[in-house]
Amino acid sequence: MNTIDFIALDVETANGDQGSICQIGLAAFKDWMLVQEWVSLVNPEEPFRDENTNIHGLAAAHVAEAPTLPEVAETLRAWLHQQIVVCHTMFDQQALTRSFAKYGLPGLECRWLDSRHVARQTWKSPGGYGLAAVCCLIGHEFKHHDALEDAKAAGAVILAAGRKTGLAPAAWLKGGR
Repeated sequence: MNTIDFIALDVETANGDQGSICQIGLAAFKDWMLVQEWVSLVNPEEPFRDENTNIHGLAAAHVAEAPTLPEVAETLRAWLHQQIVVCHTMFDQQALTRSFAKYGLPGLECRWLDSRHVARQTWKSPGGYGLAAVCCLIGHEFKHHDALEDAKAAGAVILAAGRKTGLAPAAWLKGGR
């Protein structure tokens, strides 16, 4: 994965605990294009809250046979190690940090970039800076609250911001504009 420009990531959670990850989506971008994707249901080993299920459509029955976070941790490390990892708000970073801690796993070694922050620096958005509003602004259609779709959408925000500003993802880590 060293030749990747950035990885966009999104998670969905089972309940109000950020560590209750029930789906993870990853999208790898190189040369301003989506080049690889990965998605997995995850058994959070926690109960689902109806409010969360109503948002993303996932319930305990969907993840009963899915791997737990420790079972996908090495896949995540292989994708994310030393990469720029994009997520829309830092919720996803916090969720992974909390979930890794819940299982006593060492943290991930990567550099995080918030696509919402990039969007705020790039555009005036009358609809706000939520992922759906920003994607509407840039003309990117997606199925919201599916981890892979949301990851690809966060990546699309970075690509659109790069086209508008000329800045690569690494530039935003150094302060952007």
